[in-house]
Amino acid sequence: MSKILIVEDDREIAMLERDYLEIEGFETVLVDNGQTAVGEAVNGGYDLILLDLMLPGCNGYDICRLIRDRIDVPILMVTARSESVDKIRGLGLGADDYIPKPFDPAELVARVKSHLSRYERLTRPEVLQARDKVIAVADLEIYPQSWKVYKGGQEIKMPNREFELLKFLASYPNIVFSKDRLFETIWGYDYVGDSATVTVHIGRVRDKIEDDPNHPKIIETVWGAGYRLNG
Repeated sequence: MSKILIVEDDREIAMLERDYLEIEGFETVLVDNGQTAVGEAVNGGYDLILLDLMLPGCNGYDICRLIRDRIDVPILMVTARSESVDKIRGLGLGADDYIPKPFDPAELVARVKSHLSRYERLTRPEVLQARDKVIAVADLEIYPQSWKVYKGGQEIKMPNREFELLKFLASYPNIVFSKDRLFETIWGYDYVGDSATVTVHIGRVRDKIEDDPNHPKIIETVWGAGYRLNG
């Protein structure tokens, strides 16, 4: 049984989320403020986190960043703030998905199941224990099976989609991929979003692997065409 943390200060919405998820067999825990959300998320052994943005004590952006710095589980932001800038900011801080209020409870459950299934596939023991064939790029070492990246011998922590994006580009060096192609490959046709998500994640990956993210040498922007990893 998957365990889900619901961080939501609106009790009616929190109860709605809880009821629909528990009907589907999930175990849930409710937290209604930002002050206790991070500790609960990090120490509670959760498989997925539903996170509201507008919270007392600490906003959802800060909570997302603090959680993502310490653990790697799917984080789905659920919020009434639906402007593109809010969505991009949330994804840039490590959220895996963005669900605007008001939402269809059945869609929320479907998204939860989709993210849990994807995460489970990526972290299966037989996959993680498989022998890696390292991909070397500049001072990077990328281990596709164990989902590890090292820069100059130091491990870099990357959430799943950042790693998938880097791995895909590194697997096809010196080839230009459009944002639409990368979005379809990494996120899939059924993901609710658009190619702007790719730009956000490219920026996050560059922040971690480039010596100077403002003048990237590894992942290059080919204006009007897309992105290329220089191998």
